[in-house]
Amino acid sequence: MEMTKNALSWFEIPVENFERARQFYQSIFAFEMPEMNMGDVRMGILLHDRDGGGVGGAIIASPFAKPSPTGTVVYLNGGEDLTTVLKRVAPAGGSVLVEKTAIAPEMGYFAVFQDSEGNGVGLFSPK
Repeated sequence: MEMTKNALSWFEIPVENFERARQFYQSIFAFEMPEMNMGDVRMGILLHDRDGGGVGGAIIASPFAKPSPTGTVVYLNGGEDLTTVLKRVAPAGGSVLVEKTAIAPEMGYFAVFQDSEGNGVGLFSPK
């Protein structure tokens, strides 16, 4: 296989209660989440610059995917400083599992939260 620009081309975060999850992600990222349906799958699209080549993803209510606190962890962009997003997690119905932590000098920071549906989700920021 040839080298690719991104290891990830799309991701989906499974949810049980779409409206609750949509409200949670809208609250922590402070945006209005666009919604669409693909067959039996209801999707809420997370912010990304698709036209600029950005990699995107969605929350999904689907018969084939269920939330899990121990499944694959996707790291979402936490903006310049993920502290802003972390402060919104508990009021939105989630919990912080790993506080803001330095990865290594010059590499940025990560944190992990549990969303309103029970998924473990990561955040990354440069500061």
